[in-house]
Amino acid sequence: MPTKTALDALTEKEKQTLRLIVRGHDAKSVAVTLGLSVHTINERLRDVRRKLAVSSSREAARMLFEAEGATPEKLTDNRNGDDAAATAIDVETAPDDGAGPAVRSPRFWIGALLMTLTFGLLALTLTPATVQTPPPPPATAPATPAPEAARAFLELVDQGRWSDSYRRFGVAFRKLNTEHVWADVSEKVRTPLGPVVSRTLIGQEYVPAPPYGYRSVKFRTRYAKGGEQIETVMLDQEATEWKVVGITVG
Repeated sequence: MPTKTALDALTEKEKQTLRLIVRGHDAKSVAVTLGLSVHTINERLRDVRRKLAVSSSREAARMLFEAEGATPEKLTDNRNGDDAAATAIDVETAPDDGAGPAVRSPRFWIGALLMTLTFGLLALTLTPATVQTPPPPPATAPATPAPEAARAFLELVDQGRWSDSYRRFGVAFRKLNTEHVWADVSEKVRTPLGPVVSRTLIGQEYVPAPPYGYRSVKFRTRYAKGGEQIETVMLDQEATEWKVVGITVG
């Protein structure tokens, strides 16, 4: 275990990256999730390994999670290669701070595949895929475009309608996370941000993950108390509807 001094030397951005690594992401999928370049993520992970004096990013991630009182699941340890494999393909070039300046508040993750209660947060895990071309989607596409479905979900959250917003989640999420857990976390994390002043669609992208990939829809949102944040809603198609499988605000 690293000393407390070594862990304290980690920046919040480095810790954020490690929390994704421990949940099964590699450098490339971390970059896609955070809207950064693979080069930026690999540089961040190299700094982490140096500070903690370890040779593996996943080992560093495990150390952080154990220190924070969480128990990582399905954690494999591919020493050194976990970052190197992704350096050949740079998904995009983006500033370290993502899309524009923001007043940073605690980031929360709501996920369909893994629930880890750490600092009162819920976790989103996307399994990295090796195939970059999306496989054939279900025969019938949703009638509502993904950005509209994401916006409708966020508006329910804005209004504190936890039950209604909970019904917008996918089946896998609801099997692992009760409505009570969702409402409790939302009340603690979303409510302090205050009312929405403005919300602008930044864009959407395909995230390779089984079975058909996810849609990641990003908004730039300004809150009355929380300042400007980047909201990311992850959507999966179930039958003819988009269902939410993850949300980040930060």
